[in-house]
Amino acid sequence: MKSYKYLGLITTLYITFQLISDVTAGKIIQLGIFTVSATVLYFPVTYIFSDILTEVYGYAKARSVVWQAFLASVIAGSVYQLVVWLPPAFGFDANESYARVLASVPRILLGGWIAVWVGGMFNNYVLAKMKVWTGGKYLWLRTIGSTVVGEGANTFLFYTIALYSVLPNSLLVSSTLSAWFLKTLVEVVFTPITYYVVAKLKKAEDEDYYDTDTNFSPFVIKSN
Repeated sequence: MKSYKYLGLITTLYITFQLISDVTAGKIIQLGIFTVSATVLYFPVTYIFSDILTEVYGYAKARSVVWQAFLASVIAGSVYQLVVWLPPAFGFDANESYARVLASVPRILLGGWIAVWVGGMFNNYVLAKMKVWTGGKYLWLRTIGSTVVGEGANTFLFYTIALYSVLPNSLLVSSTLSAWFLKTLVEVVFTPITYYVVAKLKKAEDEDYYDTDTNFSPFVIKSN
């Protein structure tokens, strides 16, 4: 089995940004005409890492990282709820603050987990297939195209599962479309950096994987 220099680092960064997004999703900010979660500024970075993983190391490696991030998110979310549930010590007056930040309605937790897993798998599948179809050309088209699909699935699933009947339907639709647009825009803006990192990694790792004979089942956890 081939050993890679930077696969572990990219995996760590991917999971880190996922966990950061889990905790900070409740922070609502104003970006011009858009009222959105602060995570639209950095959650798309996870999709950039997914693109890099799939482009350089192949779909199986990227799929394994999505599973690792999913597992980390489930464990972290469960522990957050346990921390909120535990009774505070006498004299500890910050329990309400902890609960307000860390507590999540079960449907929001479930929506986030499903959205992250499905969106990540769609993103990696589309990019891997497009790489084979295009013969490795048009990286910009592949990264943006896969993000449109992956972020679209992620955003639609999360907003539908977590916020349907909570927000008015008109606001739900506009918020979903706004988040989808802004997440994709981040991918577009970072495209030159993606090109640079991909080129450097392919050279450093001596790898440029094509998924011509890959088992694309999303339910396989192993990376080879």
